[in-house]
Amino acid sequence: MDFRPDEMTRAFADEARAFLDEHVLPAEPVLAKQIADTPGDWRVRPVVRDLQETARDRGLWNLFLPPGPHGLGGGLSNLRYAPVAELTGRSPRLAPAAMNCAAPDTGNMELLAHFGTPEQQETWLEPLLDARIRSAFCMTEPGTASSDASQIGTRIHKDGSEWVVNGTKWFATGAMNPDCTLLIVMGKTDPNGPRHRQQSMVLVPRETPGVTVVRPLTVLGYDDRDHGGHAEIRFDDVRVPAANLLGGAGDGFAIAQARLGPGRIHHCMRALGMAERALDLVRVRAAERVAFGGPLARQGVVRAWAADARVEIEALRLLVLKTAWLMDTAGNRAAMKEIQAIKVAVPRAVQRILDHAIQLFGAAGLTEDHPLAEMFAAARALRLADGPDEVHVAALGKAELAVPSSELEGVVQ
Repeated sequence: MDFRPDEMTRAFADEARAFLDEHVLPAEPVLAKQIADTPGDWRVRPVVRDLQETARDRGLWNLFLPPGPHGLGGGLSNLRYAPVAELTGRSPRLAPAAMNCAAPDTGNMELLAHFGTPEQQETWLEPLLDARIRSAFCMTEPGTASSDASQIGTRIHKDGSEWVVNGTKWFATGAMNPDCTLLIVMGKTDPNGPRHRQQSMVLVPRETPGVTVVRPLTVLGYDDRDHGGHAEIRFDDVRVPAANLLGGAGDGFAIAQARLGPGRIHHCMRALGMAERALDLVRVRAAERVAFGGPLARQGVVRAWAADARVEIEALRLLVLKTAWLMDTAGNRAAMKEIQAIKVAVPRAVQRILDHAIQLFGAAGLTEDHPLAEMFAAARALRLADGPDEVHVAALGKAELAVPSSELEGVVQ
């Protein structure tokens, strides 16, 4: 089996690496200062806008969106995008936003590309592809177990030529940013229908009367200000035109599943980049930091941490690449077991690698002087985002233990 990336993949990965080294990593302290100097501002900072222009010029723009229906999407296949996405994970605060491949806009753009009407695409998708606006995905709720999307409490009902939305959502990433002009809201349109046909999605402009951004939320103390924060949002008799329905009535659950598959693999790709960045930092720290008569790199426990990290990263990268290949060649449904496997395994491993890196750095690893603590918070959040570990483990175990009916012939029950 040939594991070498093809010529196109190498070209984009080389360009992304150069962009990262020459522009993105040096801009990290600039972003930190701009955020510190404007404490009440949730907008995209000037340094990000500058990097976006550079990324456009270098052809590193919207690469997450492969060619799809209606001629939309000029990016890469999942397999070709994987090494590029991993590189963006080395600078999770800056690189994805700089290349217009940051969540949740990526998933929302995919939904609009696959399920949006031409009018919806013109109104929302085109400005998102151009990074002129931001968007948020409103699915998670404070009052329900969001791991079971069929329990969603938000109600959406038809009133003449309008849809009316009532409910509360939270962890709507990016919604604190005033440039977040579109909210994709999932709610129940038919509470008495079949379990997976009760939900629908509607496109809600943020400035619609009845939409209230209640408060920003933090993740282990981090407010994600550089990405527009995480918001709690209340919808009180919010009215939107009937044409704002995404897909058909009752399609919400299926649309959500279609969105979450690519989102999960993108998260895992970037998480591997975080792990590689952590190992880079560990390498330098272990060589320079002296304790008990020598550099930390001589300590057996540190060498064991580094060895275990390398084994886990290499093994999980191969599984991510296999998953990407399956998604490209057989479709997301055929790759579901692999998607579930990486969604469980990658964040767990990366969290463990980051934990060891923080331990090596000592108290400094807990501070904002280094990116480790913030990356640890991001890795921990991934074990809940797009479905908690336990749900994926249960689904994967069920699929693994399922026995085709043809294999039951002759089996004594």
